[in-house]
Amino acid sequence: MTFGATILDAEGLRLSREERAFFRDADPFGFILFSRNIDTPDQLRALCEEFRAAVGRDCPILIDQEGGRVQRLRPPLARNWLPPLDHVARAGAGAARAMYLRYRLIAHELQGLGIDTDCAPMADLAFDKTHPFLRNRCYGGDAPTVAGLARAVAEGLLAGGVLPVLKHIPGHGRAVQDSHFDLPHVPADPEELDDTDFAAFRALNDLPMGMTAHLVYDALDSEPATLSAPVMGMIRDQIGFDGLIMTDDISMKALKGDLGQLSRAALAAGCDVVLHCNGTLSERVAVARAAGRMTAAAQARAEAALAARRAPEALDIDAAEAELSALMGGEVYVG
Repeated sequence: MTFGATILDAEGLRLSREERAFFRDADPFGFILFSRNIDTPDQLRALCEEFRAAVGRDCPILIDQEGGRVQRLRPPLARNWLPPLDHVARAGAGAARAMYLRYRLIAHELQGLGIDTDCAPMADLAFDKTHPFLRNRCYGGDAPTVAGLARAVAEGLLAGGVLPVLKHIPGHGRAVQDSHFDLPHVPADPEELDDTDFAAFRALNDLPMGMTAHLVYDALDSEPATLSAPVMGMIRDQIGFDGLIMTDDISMKALKGDLGQLSRAALAAGCDVVLHCNGTLSERVAVARAAGRMTAAAQARAEAALAARRAPEALDIDAAEAELSALMGGEVYVG
């Protein structure tokens, strides 16, 4: 039996009876958490157990825990991290090791709460005009640097028993608009993109999962990347990424139209699974019905991603924090 071709969320701190029944029938590949789903450690662990019980398997549970503005877990449940670009700048020559330690500690936090997948690393390049919603979430401005740091992030997460999700394929850094509200267009020519934005993702094409970018590459197609067969084909063939590809949130305002139609279009373009967030139960039902079950190819990628999960390696927390503090000149956390 194949998984449902969706990743879905819940409305509150525990599942309602209606949500449990819906998830049992829809059997989404996994679930994603937001701040509204988080209260105490015991509550969060119980919610994760309810998700897995609803589908009857050890499904992945995702969260956006980048650090900086985009981290759903905050003190006292988790450390309050600097924005990634600031973290990298302060670590200087030790940035790769500092990023590894940062995400190794994040993985430890997540695992203790029942969460096994983090929507990181980001391989988007930071340009002078990158929109502020994204810029300080990036790791740097050139492909070799960003790819090396993103690799360190992924390795830190995997060592801690957490699956990484590479985003935003094939590169969101040139966007000068926020795709939560508008549809960015990228006018750069294909050769320039291949040497810069795409190159960072090509160096990471062995990672188990990735997330699309909601923006238009004018030289490649008139459709947003998430809905574009030419762009999705380029990701598979030119970038060489054969991991599971999920959409960015299908309800973001960059995409216009009916959620069901958008879900079908994303899957037809070549995405494996539709991520839907922050909607009503009826909207989640509509997305799940439109997405249906995974294709055979998507199912194989999903199973390969789950097989990449590892048992967490032993970690000396005090030693890791001391090393990270030394690399960062003592300034590691916010507040």
